[in-house]
This record gives sequence, structure tokens and C-alpha cells, in this order.
Amino acid sequence: MTRTRYLLLLCLSAAACLFAGTGARAVEPPATRENAEICRQAIAESEKSLDLPFGILQAISLAESGRWDRDSQERFAWPWTVMARGEGKYYPSRAEAIEAVRRLKAEGVRNIDVGCMQVNLHYHPNAFASLEEAFDPAANTRYAGELFAKLREAQRSISRAIAHYHSTTRTFNEPYKKKVMRLWNEERRRHYEAERLRKLAEWKAQRDKRQKLAAN
Repeated sequence: MTRTRYLLLLCLSAAACLFAGTGARAVEPPATRENAEICRQAIAESEKSLDLPFGILQAISLAESGRWDRDSQERFAWPWTVMARGEGKYYPSRAEAIEAVRRLKAEGVRNIDVGCMQVNLHYHPNAFASLEEAFDPAANTRYAGELFAKLREAQRSISRAIAHYHSTTRTFNEPYKKKVMRLWNEERRRHYEAERLRKLAEWKAQRDKRQKLAAN
């Protein structure tokens, strides 16, 4: 096996363990608009800087750390999410999430997913210099985005990259791929509808302005 082949398989294997869970649950701190936008904004910046397809990381984040807010009737990724021992928890703050991971590590738990994109700290030990950085939404989404870009290049397919992002085993990655593709389609529809309404509002404003000028 060549070194290049070995590194590629290592990367894909690590990616399979990056998203061991399929969404956190259990602890549900009150949602706030500020926290709801943290992951979305960081992901948007990572997608743009890495030239990734619009909304692809957003969709993955919703599959990984997404939570449903009944008040706003929408789903969003939660930045202070921790997954360990098969259980995902949403913490109210970054400090509380960091403290939770420290407690887990003190108990000997190593397989821990963190942040907007649920990066696995065991399979990606060099991803972040500290837990503070691991829970930095910009760093968390940037690392996950770079991994997705590598998988996309290796697989030469967005859908296969999504699947391998979760697992290299078809039994596990096929349902995950379908879930993310559905979320991605919803994300794009939401974005394009918002853009349509924005442009329509601009057109109406310009039309009203012209009508007022004509009337004078």
C-alpha cells in the first residue's frame, strides 16, 4: 500500500468517526436568537472561504447538533453541544460545555463529539489546540469544512462525501446521506425563497419611489 493510499484511507476512516452521533438530545436549555445564529454565521463564513456548495455544512450541522425551537418553528445547530456515551447534550453556554468535556475526560471517556459540527476529539486529537478552540464556532466549522473538502475531492462526489463524512460503512452512511440531502434541499429552498422575497421588496420599493416622483 502506498503512503498516499494509506493517508487517504486514514482520512476516510477518521471521517467515519467524526460524526458518531446523529443529533444531540436530552438536555434542552432555553433557545435564544443569539445562540441560534452562532453556528449559522460561522458555517456561512467557512462555506464561503472554502468555496463549498452553499448550505452543505449547514445541513450537516443540523443533522449533527440541530435542535428544534417550538417558538420560532425552525431547526438550528447548537454551538455548545456535547456527544458522549451515546448521549448528546445541549449546554446553555460555552463554559458549561467545556466543563462537561473536562469531567468526561477525567472519568476516562475519550470518544467525545463537540461543537456545531460535532468534531470527534478522539479521532481528531490535533484538530484543536484546546477545548476553548474546539468550542470556538469558527475553528470548529473551519476544521469540519476542510475535512469535507478533502472527502469531496477524494470521492469526486458531493453525495458520497456526505456519506463518508459519517461512516465508510454503507449500512450507516446511506440513511445519514439521505437525511443530510433532505436538510440541504430544505436549506437551499429556504435561502432562495428569502432571496426572492428580498428582491421583490426591493423592486416594490423602487416602483413606489418612481410612482411618487411621477406624481410630483
